[in-house]
Amino acid sequence: MITRIFVFLFWLDHILGHPTLPLSVSYNTAIASSQLDQLAKFAVNVTKSAIGSSGNCTLENLHIRRDWRAFSNIEKKAYINSVLCLQKLPARTPSDLAAGAKTRYDDFVATHINQTLLIHRTGTFLGWHRWFIYEFESALRDECDYHGDYPYWDWGADADDMERSELFDGSDTSISGNGLWTPSELDIKVPRFNNYTSIVHLILNNDNVWDFQTELQGVPGSGALGVHGGGHYSMGGDPGRDADGSPGEPGFWHHHGMIDRVWWIWQSLDLEMRQYAISGTGTFMDQPASPNTTLDTVVDIGYANSGPVVMKDLMSTTAGKFCYVYV
Repeated sequence: MITRIFVFLFWLDHILGHPTLPLSVSYNTAIASSQLDQLAKFAVNVTKSAIGSSGNCTLENLHIRRDWRAFSNIEKKAYINSVLCLQKLPARTPSDLAAGAKTRYDDFVATHINQTLLIHRTGTFLGWHRWFIYEFESALRDECDYHGDYPYWDWGADADDMERSELFDGSDTSISGNGLWTPSELDIKVPRFNNYTSIVHLILNNDNVWDFQTELQGVPGSGALGVHGGGHYSMGGDPGRDADGSPGEPGFWHHHGMIDRVWWIWQSLDLEMRQYAISGTGTFMDQPASPNTTLDTVVDIGYANSGPVVMKDLMSTTAGKFCYVYV
């Protein structure tokens, strides 16, 4: 069903002279890819239009986040070197809290491990992870002199051939390869990865944040991993597939950049209703039962970086702590 929101957006886009926004998902991958591009361009226009002349975030200091494929080889190596730098700096996490945390990179892994049941399938999931990757980016800039853009991983581009992904092709401008082949008699079934159709379906077919984040994370027991689980499982191995320690896989940061991008696009389609939409409780699937997450809920990221903050400050990419846009 075409909702009132998308009818309005269709005519608004038409009047402003922009390419028509898609109102329903295409099951043709090439068309779905074009649809995602249209939605992303719309989100850029909405974001820039919403930035005021006052406040900490302006068009002049707006940071750009780009697809890894759009990075030059020099830019890719600069990012990789900054991550390697973070993996050499001493940890801040006390050993009695995380004995395995030896480096600054480990601080982020330890925080995610210690908070796993408070930041997944909760009302904090989207905002907390938005903040988490922002603070990782800040650590790269402030502690390892990184000056480039923050990368995201456009899953749809690699859905049909992960081995050719510029992120995982094993070259010196990638973050990993396919590992060593080991003979095995195991019959391992790999779920279909996040193609453009599944991404656009997620954005267009969910009018409220509960449905959106549920489809994004996957429905427990259904076999549906969602784009969140699909991305993690496509990387494979340990820690890539480990829910607790997944930031130990460097692809985590690109993957969650795309998670944040998809949420940002979804929010932009109706800022009035979606910018500060929040739903869920403070514990994994409300086990044990806990209060509802609200915009006043306080969250922290341990010794990874600064904090704590309230959820309200994590809901916009151009307000609170943030000032960035995806291109």
